[in-house]
Amino acid sequence: TSTTTTPTSTSSVAPASGCSTPPTSRRRPTRVWRTLFLRRTSLRSRIARVSQKMELGFVRRHWFLLGLVLVIALARVAPWVGQKGGPLLPEITVKYLAVFLIFFNSGLTLRTEDLRSAVMNVKLHAFVQSFTLGLVPALMWLLTVALRAHTHLPDSVLWGLKIVGCMPPPVSSAVILTKAVGGNEAGAIFNSAFGSFLGIFITPLLLLSWVGVSTAVPLGAIFTSLSLTVVLPLVLGQIVRFMYWNSHIKFYNVPWGNIGSATLLLIIYCTFCDTFAAEVDLEPRSLSMVVLCVVASQCALLGLVFFLTAGLRFPADDVVCAMYCSTHKSLTLGIPMLKIVFATHPALSVISVPLLVYHPVQILLGGVLAPTLRKWMLGRLTGSKEVSEI
Repeated sequence: TSTTTTPTSTSSVAPASGCSTPPTSRRRPTRVWRTLFLRRTSLRSRIARVSQKMELGFVRRHWFLLGLVLVIALARVAPWVGQKGGPLLPEITVKYLAVFLIFFNSGLTLRTEDLRSAVMNVKLHAFVQSFTLGLVPALMWLLTVALRAHTHLPDSVLWGLKIVGCMPPPVSSAVILTKAVGGNEAGAIFNSAFGSFLGIFITPLLLLSWVGVSTAVPLGAIFTSLSLTVVLPLVLGQIVRFMYWNSHIKFYNVPWGNIGSATLLLIIYCTFCDTFAAEVDLEPRSLSMVVLCVVASQCALLGLVFFLTAGLRFPADDVVCAMYCSTHKSLTLGIPMLKIVFATHPALSVISVPLLVYHPVQILLGGVLAPTLRKWMLGRLTGSKEVSEI
């Protein structure tokens, strides 16, 4: 009997009706999309964290410039808060307490050896004092000659510009800006105090020769102010450093530099409050010309000091000190002197305009220039070849 074999079918058996597709074929795309979504979310969170860190880093590096913009804006909105006689009482908090804190801070953080060597830096002192009390008055006189020939500025404004050139350096702004950059702070302290002392005798002679007016300077009041706001806090800071620095203070990591910069922001705020609150009987066109002349002259003086001191092979920290001490002018001595000289002059407010503009502009330019100068100085001190100009 023969047996017949039935051929086996090679085709796949079709699934019965009502059965769904295998679960693996449907879940695979879902898992892929979920993985992509998680990776995208993770990338976004990483980008957000990096962006936040960059923003915080930017604020930490440039907090002084941001604060500078903020205090100027606040002074413009409400100048009555920080002007003389206002709620902040700047005639006490700024003129005495803030300046006292600046020089106490300097006395606390500076080594006695640095102060001693700064006194002996005759080359730096001779340059700063001859530039600020010799060359600057002559350059401002030449500027007024050119302005008289080519513009229609009133004579009272031109007198004010020449008077600005005759003023000595201030005692606080140059010191704190030099410290903020990391320059020769001890040299800035000496030149600011010594320049203010020389100004007692030289400024009246400069006013007589360049402006044609004579004045009497209140010697006793100036000596008392210098002693209380410069010498006394500096000596106290040195005493505290000698007694407690190695045993206590240096272990707390106090940001002394930031304290000084914050104090400078307070000074800038009150200075701009006085500037914005001042009632000046001057045409807007003439006022704009004065601001332009002041800004241009300060930029030119800063550049001139930089190239002269670099050409004379000054150390980098001395260059920074000379740039601030040689170009800054004292409002504290200037305004009382103007009130003495031009007490009965009807254009006293107009004569004061160049000095009222010069003082906040010198602090503003110094603060804006500080990060660039710090980078240049550090590059110079470490022997970097990539830093060639500001």
